[in-house]
Amino acid sequence: MKLPFPKWLANTDVEVWLSTINSDGDYVESKIYDGKCIYTDKAKSILNADKQLINLSGRVTIEGDIAPGEKIEGYVIVSGFKKKIYSFERPLNPDGTVFSTELILS
Repeated sequence: MKLPFPKWLANTDVEVWLSTINSDGDYVESKIYDGKCIYTDKAKSILNADKQLINLSGRVTIEGDIAPGEKIEGYVIVSGFKKKIYSFERPLNPDGTVFSTELILS
C-alpha cells in the first residue's frame, strides 16, 4: 500500500546537485533533480557527535527517491539561494517503497 504524497504542498522550485569525487580524484557535480518540492525554512540548532553546534536552515521534501541507492551529498538551490545538504532521509511506505526524499539543509 502506498500513501499519497501531498502534491498540493509542493510549490517551491528546487535544484538538487550531487557532489562526488570520481576515480581520477576530480570533483564532479551533477544535477539529480529539478522540479517542485515542499520547502520549510524553519531554522534550528543541533549538536553533532563531536559536541559541535550545527545550525540547520531548513528542509526540502521531494516525492519518491531521487537517487536510488546513493548517498546524497552536495547542495540545493532553492528560492535563488545555495544551501548545503547536511543529511538526508528516505521515509518508507507500509509496503517498503520510498515515500519521499527529505534533505536537511545547513
